[in-house]
Amino acid sequence: MTARTPAGFPVPQAPIAGPCIAPGQSVTVLVPATTANLGPGYDCLGMALGLHDTLTVTTTSETGVHVDIDGEGAGCLPTDASHLVARTILTRWSDAGAAPAGLRLHARNVIPHGRGLGSSAAAIVSALTAADALLPGALRRDMEARESVFAAAARLEGHPDNVAPAVFGSLTLSMQDDAGATSTALALDERIVPVVAVPDVELSTRTARSLLPDTVPHAVAAANGARVGLLVHALAMDPSLLLAATEDRLHQDHRAPAMPASAALIARLRAAGHAAVVSGAGPTVLVLAASTDEAREVSELIAGQPAAGTPGTDGDAAVSWRVLMPGVDRDGARLEAH
Repeated sequence: MTARTPAGFPVPQAPIAGPCIAPGQSVTVLVPATTANLGPGYDCLGMALGLHDTLTVTTTSETGVHVDIDGEGAGCLPTDASHLVARTILTRWSDAGAAPAGLRLHARNVIPHGRGLGSSAAAIVSALTAADALLPGALRRDMEARESVFAAAARLEGHPDNVAPAVFGSLTLSMQDDAGATSTALALDERIVPVVAVPDVELSTRTARSLLPDTVPHAVAAANGARVGLLVHALAMDPSLLLAATEDRLHQDHRAPAMPASAALIARLRAAGHAAVVSGAGPTVLVLAASTDEAREVSELIAGQPAAGTPGTDGDAAVSWRVLMPGVDRDGARLEAH
């Protein structure tokens, strides 16, 4: 029987007798931030953004794990084997039948945590990509294929719409059923410019999901499905339709009480004609601008009008927004050095 950590990662109960991971190796992996849902595409649509976390993994002849963190999460994330990246690497090696080496990890984190920009997906994808590159050749086989990384990351992270663009880049449509997760690349019009407004407050995915109803009326599901179809078309070839196509009926209104400032900003931007939505579980706001000129207009509007919460709640205080135009990452996770 295999024990599991609180996060669900298996912990080997006996030393692994398989091939050893060679010490003295080093790889560096870049993985993009992701924005999921894009309005109505709940749990299926995702896009890779030009913000990247960088992970360097070095195998050592020493025992144990040491993690250095720069940027997001420094000073608060664990720096030992309980770190998400370390756990993922060790799990991947265990699954492959490889005996682990000592590990030294250097994480340079740019993706904001707890903001709906796929930081946990990026951590898992970077770990799996590095782990596969460090396996002995006899065990590597097909594990270096991106599809293998995607399948493993979707199992561990639980949300393939976050994982797929981190692995493959650009725009993806993902599905998950009892047989596992699958993903398909979608066309993306080069005129589209994503703008993200990152607030100075966090929101956990668990909290955001807890606000969703167990069922929705048939008419709501049908209307939302129509918007998803229109959104795929708008993203591929007609950005003028993005405002109508990004209208959501499934999740954003239910989540609004947990992120009143974000909801207020989205309402204001949409009233001004911009395709604004919640990024992932929030509270970051994503705008799919149809041109660079619109993207600049959106940036100026957000910078000049900080959102406030709903009157009479703890969200009354103004939220500070960091506005970014990161572009679209069209490559996905990539190994920089080996």
